[in-house]
Amino acid sequence: MRKVQRAEIVDFATYGDQREAVRAEVLETKRVRRVHVGEYLTFLFENTETIRYQIQEIMRAERIVRESDVVAEVETYNRLLGDDGELGCVLLIEIDDKGERDRLLRLWRALPEHLYVRCEDGRKVSAGFDPSQADDEKISSVQYLKFAVGKGVPVAVGVDHPQLTAETSLDDEQRRALLQDLTS
Repeated sequence: MRKVQRAEIVDFATYGDQREAVRAEVLETKRVRRVHVGEYLTFLFENTETIRYQIQEIMRAERIVRESDVVAEVETYNRLLGDDGELGCVLLIEIDDKGERDRLLRLWRALPEHLYVRCEDGRKVSAGFDPSQADDEKISSVQYLKFAVGKGVPVAVGVDHPQLTAETSLDDEQRRALLQDLTS
């Protein structure tokens, strides 16, 4: 997937002038790439457009102007994108009740090892994940994942953890979007 280039990032004042139009486009892009799996898991597949938006938003919120800081943000956010044949994704584990959330994040400590994308050819591609997003007791409620699907066409996203099993089939619009991301 094509990474965001520094030249694509504008200063926060210029971005502010364009923000509403950009935001409307990106929200539609994100809508298509949002996949709910079971009661608690939301997978947000990222692409160049969504990452560029995130960079611009953080620059706006934090009033970042120093060139070295802009470059650092571009490099940091680009890590969320997949490389060739990979889909980058943010997983949100959404549990409103704090006590229940703490309990389940402990119970599901091995969850990242049980996340997958199913491809059209039947392959089940496990998530690549950052082990530092967990400690000895529990996982973070936000996980950064990559799925190395190669030339595979994603058709479903799922989890096969002993205490949490679910799979969501992708609709045609989602399949086209993820396939487009893989080929851009």
